[in-house]
Amino acid sequence: MIDNEGYRPNVGIIIFNKDKKVLWAKRSHEDSWQFPQGGIQNNETPEAAMYRELMEEVGLSPEHVEIVARTQDWLRYDVPKNWIRRDWRDRYKGQKQIWFLLRLLGNDSDVFLKNTDKPEFDDWRWDDFWSPLDQIIDFKREVYEQALNELWQHLSDA
Repeated sequence: MIDNEGYRPNVGIIIFNKDKKVLWAKRSHEDSWQFPQGGIQNNETPEAAMYRELMEEVGLSPEHVEIVARTQDWLRYDVPKNWIRRDWRDRYKGQKQIWFLLRLLGNDSDVFLKNTDKPEFDDWRWDDFWSPLDQIIDFKREVYEQALNELWQHLSDA
């Protein structure tokens, strides 16, 4: 599902632990790290998509987390043209995302990366809240900065 402006609706997920470190995941078979994220399906709310992606990508159920906050509006990033499938190039620009900040209520051992036939991630770790800005691929950096800045106050209060 791509909107009229060429953006695919998506959710981003920032999970933090009792030490206020964030879950940082390594994409399968790549030297690339990111927060869990994924597309919103037709007739799916951002919250429902977040819970589905949470289970698919990191094996966490609703009882493992608590929603602390979410971004007010969509945050957008453009994908470089050479990364876009040829058949999508004239109608797809990138992603528009609602970001969720989740407190982990469960344990590290609840994180399970192999819930699908093709796992999105093959490793994960806890990292400092701002650290992802130095590690994320360039074209996502501005959205990560916007999401982290907006959600930071809620982490401080948590």
